[in-house]
Amino acid sequence: MTNEMICYGLRDSGSSDFVEVEGYIVDKKILSFYNKLKEQLSKDGFCLRLESAYRPFERQLSIWNRKASGELKLLDADGVPMERPQDEEQLMYAILTWSALPGASRHHLGTDLDVVDGNACPADYEVQLTPAECNGMFAPFHKRLTELMDADESFGFSRVFVPGRGRIQPEQWHIAHLPTSRMYLENFSLARLRQIYEKTDIACKSALLDNLDRLAQDYIYPYFV
Repeated sequence: MTNEMICYGLRDSGSSDFVEVEGYIVDKKILSFYNKLKEQLSKDGFCLRLESAYRPFERQLSIWNRKASGELKLLDADGVPMERPQDEEQLMYAILTWSALPGASRHHLGTDLDVVDGNACPADYEVQLTPAECNGMFAPFHKRLTELMDADESFGFSRVFVPGRGRIQPEQWHIAHLPTSRMYLENFSLARLRQIYEKTDIACKSALLDNLDRLAQDYIYPYFV
């Protein structure tokens, strides 16, 4: 697979570029930086734990299509389950509240991680990755992460889904190794993404193709940092 296609999630999870960490797949270029961040947080009393990492195009497409069909629940901006809109364009925007466009998800890069504090999780607790968790049980963890990032002591990791940037809801749990991700994002082409959609069985296809330029301005390019 050429570097030109990596940013769309079209890289085999068995690629030699990947390594398995805590049951998840990440780009091996970020492994040493992740371990350093984990060690630093451990000194502060936290257990950095992965909840998601690399997602191929097909997995993001599955999430998108299952939300569109109602198989997976839709959440409003507050993280509360909502009814499924019948209008295709409204449904598209409802999905985009918490789910990235297939082919434009930062999780395609292998450099972006969803993380929590394993020490704060009750036994048998199923993590939801919601604002309520970030402001509750994981609040001290995220406060410390913010301090490390602000002090430029987070080994290249930063948050990309933050208030005031684009239209995707803020996600404190999502961190990205920016020096590595930038190398892959240089190859992104909206025209290529359109071609991929035209050949893909994706829900809300007409709405996506009709609005793709605008969607890129609101949901893609603001997060290519």
